[in-house]
Amino acid sequence: MPTLERLNTAALRDSVRTFRDTVREHAHGLNRLNVYPVPDGDTGTNMARTLDAVVAEMDTADQDDHHATCDAISHGSLMGARGNSGVILSQIMRGFAGTIKEHADVQGVKFAEALQAAATGAYEAVLKPIEGTILTVCRESAEAAKVSADAGGSLVDVVRAARTAGKIALDNTPEQLQVLKDAGVVDAGGAGFLLLLDSVLYVVDGEPLPVADPDDGTPGPVGAAFDAVAHRHAAAPGELDVSEQRYEVMYFLELADAHIRDFKSGWGAIGDSIVVVGGDGLWNCHVHTNEIGAAIEVALDLGGRPKTIRVTDLFEEVDEEHAKREAELAVTAHDAPVLEELPEVTTAVVAVTSGDGLVELFAQLGVQGVVTGGQTMNPSTAELLETVQRVHADQVVLLPNNKNIIPVAEQIGALTEKTVVVVPTRSMPEALAALVAYDPSADAVDTAAEMAEAAESVATGEVTQAVRDSNSSVGPVAQGDWIGLVRGDGIASVAATVEAASMALLDRIVGDDAELVTVITGIDATAADTDTIVAWLGDHRGDVTVEVHRGGQPLYPYLFGVE
Repeated sequence: MPTLERLNTAALRDSVRTFRDTVREHAHGLNRLNVYPVPDGDTGTNMARTLDAVVAEMDTADQDDHHATCDAISHGSLMGARGNSGVILSQIMRGFAGTIKEHADVQGVKFAEALQAAATGAYEAVLKPIEGTILTVCRESAEAAKVSADAGGSLVDVVRAARTAGKIALDNTPEQLQVLKDAGVVDAGGAGFLLLLDSVLYVVDGEPLPVADPDDGTPGPVGAAFDAVAHRHAAAPGELDVSEQRYEVMYFLELADAHIRDFKSGWGAIGDSIVVVGGDGLWNCHVHTNEIGAAIEVALDLGGRPKTIRVTDLFEEVDEEHAKREAELAVTAHDAPVLEELPEVTTAVVAVTSGDGLVELFAQLGVQGVVTGGQTMNPSTAELLETVQRVHADQVVLLPNNKNIIPVAEQIGALTEKTVVVVPTRSMPEALAALVAYDPSADAVDTAAEMAEAAESVATGEVTQAVRDSNSSVGPVAQGDWIGLVRGDGIASVAATVEAASMALLDRIVGDDAELVTVITGIDATAADTDTIVAWLGDHRGDVTVEVHRGGQPLYPYLFGVE
């Protein structure tokens, strides 16, 4: 193919689409690299999904309209950005597209200017820029592009100079970030950014695209290095590291541009990995923090309106296999229709859950609407709102059943004319206890108060498998260990088998005054393990009544409620 002297509209569109396709192919490898600032392993996925939104928006623009194409790239980037890496990438794409918007034939000088604008915009979006990340790789690529352009370099010369310098910068990221050096990997976001320059070189000069490593289903050497990087134990001395910010909070924010500096400062006081991009009153915002409520209140205090709030517990994210299993269950709950056979009531209940057994159990207790959700799959504001709107009542009690979902649930009331009251349940056993107190003929405020009191009276525990090495107050945790978790206390038991972890957990939460233990079995629970656990209760807590229900939930073979 002939070498292009100019990046025209067609070449720009080809470059963006090639970039999207290439990131898709490399997503798994990028996910493996992602060890900073928290080991959430989703950089490649977030960048690919961000670019999916860019291409989808670009496809709505006339392919010969350069101005509209650049606008579409900018808007698609803003609205489709996911995760810290996706938000920064969106600002890079916006800076680049905004610079070439008035230039349908981009030569070397203008390409260099566009890269500089991209780097500048990315740095400005981050409250506390950290070197050794995608920011560094983009900036050093842009600087090399300018040097080449100033020397009279052609478009291909400039792009290649940027790519060469970017590769050097990427290789140097472990020297700038100790967490990368400890893991023996380079920055994942920076590696993803280089694929943009690879894609442009492919379009303008036919240079082959890098070949993605095959996904053989194993973590490989990068995964082994990743396992060596763990969160510092909370009791360890020293200042809080950014990797110990537990929650990722993202939302779109309607806020006057004049207040955005104050907003960033407010977030700076409560978190890190802060990225805020946008303009003209609409912003895409991302922060890692330990204070979910405060992250939302900062916007409200400035007169802003957060929308499409997403909260992720970064410490408890699980591996890809678990996420796939959760996704397979989506049709069970969220795609299930509102139960039309239920009569209209004064107050309906909408509950977040996963597992077909729990959906059936909730239906038996009068729940009118269910939304898939739980660990690794927090439902969006839109999903909750849609179900609230569809139930047969003007008043609704909402049961989030997961601490990460509570902040999102609490936004629903402001988005509907219905009266919505949130009972802040953090687990399925709490929800079951609350539903025993549910009165569909009472108004939402009164019945929610009764349900909340019932939920608080339940001691809850859950058993799952550790996905990485860690520490706990009851001893070290190795990947693959079974751990018992107690509300408010964290890890309460560690054992090599699920039944041993369950019995140690029950020994802690089933007191002398307990009357009822509810056991909810997940898809990984076996009849033999369940029998062993029930027998232990009979031997050691003989006075309690034991009820076993099939929940069918993923990730957690056993959920326990003690009343």
